[in-house]
Amino acid sequence: MDEKLRDLLERLRAGTCSIDEAMRDLRDLPFSDLGFAKVDHHRALRTGYPEVVYCEGKTPEQVVAIVQRLAERSAVALATRASPEVFAAVKQALPGAAYREQARLIVIGAPPQPPPDAPPILVLTGGTADLPVAEEAAATAEAMGQRVERIYDVGVAGLHRLLRYREALASARAIIVVAGMDGALPSVVGGLVSAPVIAVPTSVGYGASFQGLAALLTMLNSCAAGVAVVNIDNGFGAGYFASLLCGLPEGNAP
Repeated sequence: MDEKLRDLLERLRAGTCSIDEAMRDLRDLPFSDLGFAKVDHHRALRTGYPEVVYCEGKTPEQVVAIVQRLAERSAVALATRASPEVFAAVKQALPGAAYREQARLIVIGAPPQPPPDAPPILVLTGGTADLPVAEEAAATAEAMGQRVERIYDVGVAGLHRLLRYREALASARAIIVVAGMDGALPSVVGGLVSAPVIAVPTSVGYGASFQGLAALLTMLNSCAAGVAVVNIDNGFGAGYFASLLCGLPEGNAP
């Protein structure tokens, strides 16, 4: 968005764009009113990344209309919690759209590519059942131009599995720890590393886990410094926050 606005102003200054043409381009700059949604085009200017669409509760037609409008003004558009049915509708309208099935994430456009030697965001899970939330976090960070590495199924029931990856833990810029059940893994990781840890409780577990509430409370009560907690199953929030901590690459707000 920054680049498009700059280009418009440069064309206006050079006389290759009239005031009326500039007014037409600027009319929808703050937001587009679709009736059922007001698509925020200003968000990239304010926050560094365009608005992201949450698909649950929306019809496929509504999602398509929103992402089409976002794609007109942003190099990258992202839609979370997207079902295969929603993706099929988006793909028909925008053939370049890609679907990260396990993450339930739709990516439209080409995210900026990080340098291959950039320190990564590391995504850990306590168990295999946590993968859908972990993949949402990882895919979100990748869509925001971050380098991501994954280490899955290293929960506290077998702590030796985690300790095998001490070097990877030490080299990460930020660490997202996704866990259900007792939710103890972020505290263990937080006591081993200097990087910020983003804890993600999941709704994985038996009855007394209360659909992730037990893990959430454990993480909020972590005795390890440097641990922040997002909402239950909120992989997107963790991936987004980790990307902000690491700094958005140039080109995230075109």
